[in-house]
Amino acid sequence: MLGLGIAGWFLLSRPAEWMALILVGLALSAAGAMDWRGRGGRAAFWAGLAIALGCALIWVRAERLAAPVLERPAVVEMRGRVIAADPLPARDMVRLTIAPEKGSELPPRVRVNAAEETKVAPGAIVRLRARLMPPADAAVPGAYDFRRVAWFLQLGATGRALSPVEIISGGDRAPGLRDRLTAHIQAQLPGSVGGVASALVTGDRGAISEKDDEALRRAGLTHLLSVSGLHVTAVVGATFLVVLRLLALSPWLALRAPLRLIAAGVAAAAAVGYTLLAGAEVPTIRSCVAALLVLLALALGREAITMRLVAAGAAIVLLVWPESLAGPSFQLSFAAVASIVALHEHARVKALLARREEGLAAKTGRVLLSLLLTGVAVEIALMPIVLFHFHKAGLYGAAANIVAIPLTTFVIMPLEALALLLDPVGLGAPVWWLAGLALQALLALAHAVAAAPGSVTAIPHVPDGAFALVIAGGLWLLLWHSRLRLAGLAPIAAGLIWIAATPPPDLLVTGDGRHAAIRTGDGLALLRARAGDYVRDTLAENGGAEDELADLAAMPNARCSADLCVADIARDGRTWRILATRSSYFVDIADMAPLCTSADIAISDRRLPGSCTPRWLKLDRAGLERTGGVAITFDDPVVRTVRKPDAEHPWRNPETVMPPR
Repeated sequence: MLGLGIAGWFLLSRPAEWMALILVGLALSAAGAMDWRGRGGRAAFWAGLAIALGCALIWVRAERLAAPVLERPAVVEMRGRVIAADPLPARDMVRLTIAPEKGSELPPRVRVNAAEETKVAPGAIVRLRARLMPPADAAVPGAYDFRRVAWFLQLGATGRALSPVEIISGGDRAPGLRDRLTAHIQAQLPGSVGGVASALVTGDRGAISEKDDEALRRAGLTHLLSVSGLHVTAVVGATFLVVLRLLALSPWLALRAPLRLIAAGVAAAAAVGYTLLAGAEVPTIRSCVAALLVLLALALGREAITMRLVAAGAAIVLLVWPESLAGPSFQLSFAAVASIVALHEHARVKALLARREEGLAAKTGRVLLSLLLTGVAVEIALMPIVLFHFHKAGLYGAAANIVAIPLTTFVIMPLEALALLLDPVGLGAPVWWLAGLALQALLALAHAVAAAPGSVTAIPHVPDGAFALVIAGGLWLLLWHSRLRLAGLAPIAAGLIWIAATPPPDLLVTGDGRHAAIRTGDGLALLRARAGDYVRDTLAENGGAEDELADLAAMPNARCSADLCVADIARDGRTWRILATRSSYFVDIADMAPLCTSADIAISDRRLPGSCTPRWLKLDRAGLERTGGVAITFDDPVVRTVRKPDAEHPWRNPETVMPPR
């Protein structure tokens, strides 16, 4: 219910609607208080209160984090203090978060990509020349909305350095433990292998190449790279077991001291330390909170792994970072944990997987069956979330995880820990070699699964309503224990049918008007063939295209010159004509006007003249400033836009600062 209030704030558009949601929650709470003796009344009381609290919490946090945003792109000379320096070796750069000095007429926090050879530590005062721009909207509907994410990070501008970063002072500050550990691991294991190794220990994924990262994602193994439940569990479990066994070697301690309580305390300290070392991201904090609750339950002699544990962890994270609810990290983490707990709480599964006196072969088979059932449950739970956010999901993830999870938990991570322990005495090299072989096997598995026929399903657009139905049905299915849980299958089925019946967009136009993708008989075709990888990937994902995007100029239904392109798209017995500009050169009005008149849609990255009057839509600079990126399906027709005209979330109308000349 706390999450429902937060989600309502994101989905609703105006303060009046947010206030109405809070009042509805309070009214529900008041109604429940009137029947306090009944179980339903108490449930309604707390549910209404949580909904109101969730909506108010995210509203207050969004306003409290308000910070000025750069008004327009600019090239600036800037000086400021480095807040964070994140190396990204796979992309040959370092990402700097900088607080410009006061009086610079810049936002209080900017992010700049600098050359890979830049060596600077947090706290240093630097000077550089950079091209900055305001945080970008989602390029097209359904794409990554960096503008919203940047608001909660208080980033007012992003860009790239145009000159070497000059260190004014503080450059001699030693890097932190996390940075030193990451650099040490990547020095032992270069390339993507070292990137995966450092991701498992410190959460730094910057050295993993895009090719390997894509293979891990398509194979359903990306969760291994996020320091979360698997990693924290391994650290806490190993610490608890080692400390308990070592203390038990002393008969005096074993008979007189509360060894489980001591071991739990040491394991809790290890969990907190590992969370801080890994950067304290939301999945890591969630896993740390869950681990601490499990340790507390073990120390008190209570049952540890329950759905209450999941609820407590989620509530703590949402109370501190309510905006995390809208991100895939939170949703994927808690969906996975909730599905695992619900599966292993089921009476039949408990009976099937319970330990018993049996031979080694049967015991091994039961462990593998447990891994398979868990993997299938997690894949089913995560697939709608992955499709909603990333538009692609691996189909063989459950099978891949049967191999990958034991390989990571019982081979790779222990080898890395042993190598790090032996490095101070110069004996770690052989262990690093073994760890490298295991990591290469993990990457080989990812590439093999990703390359398998039909390994990925692509859904270009998951409607918000369909996603909400699937999530609501899934929660109902997981939370109930009686046959009433089966009622959750109805909204899940309705949501899946809605998703399957939603046609892919026929036309995608980016918010700047420079790029467009048009669906032809052979897939998607690009207006500008020289579009960069980011634009290509974004349009392909949101258009549901698995193959390489074609060049519109080469399509038989298009007529293109260096400056203009006219394409005819046939749908349901009607032909839609699309006119788009392809260059920065102006076309004579006498030639442009009749082309506009004959077109249904006109697209341009500049303001088209008033004489350009297409039959239906005019998507020029002026129009796209109001709508942002556009996705159009010609069947109905349906038009979806990035920007909603009535949306009043704070990042839509921020205070802006003029860049200095």
